[in-house]
Amino acid sequence: MSAEQINSFISAPRIVFFSRPGLLEPTVDPSIAPTLQLHTVDAFEGIARKRKLFLVPTPQHLEGEEFDPEYSPKPSERDDLPPLQDTISRYVVGIVEIWGGRRQPMQLARLSHRLVYAKILALSGSQKEIPKIRKIYIQEPIEGVAETTVTLRFNERVRSLVLRFEGVDKRWLCTEFALI
Repeated sequence: MSAEQINSFISAPRIVFFSRPGLLEPTVDPSIAPTLQLHTVDAFEGIARKRKLFLVPTPQHLEGEEFDPEYSPKPSERDDLPPLQDTISRYVVGIVEIWGGRRQPMQLARLSHRLVYAKILALSGSQKEIPKIRKIYIQEPIEGVAETTVTLRFNERVRSLVLRFEGVDKRWLCTEFALI
């Protein structure tokens, strides 16, 4: 290759494509082609411009059971869900009162996945003392999912309660529950 061909190759404007999470658009490197205009490329037509993580609800059926998609939970928009902080606070207080035998587990059935409800039933009235709620930490990794850690004090011992809530059917549903 001659020096002239190399210089023409280096100075020729080129579109450079970067694949960035959440965005599929052609991008121009301004140092290579500062005057090149962005145009829609045919290869990108029909592809969604914005990609977003979304909730795939935890199935209500167990392995081996018949699945009916008509009755499966449907993800809800964040605006359609009740206030997250209030819902989680009431749920945690309910759990603590159920452990102490002061509340019936059925009161949390609507807000609990059936496997979580089975765990609540198993722990119902099992604690000799009612723990004190120290702090509730809430993280929302994606829209419609809230991962919660609650620190509880049992006399001199501190334990954590880990919960996962999913926004389905216009309500928050607890789909994971573990006392660590």
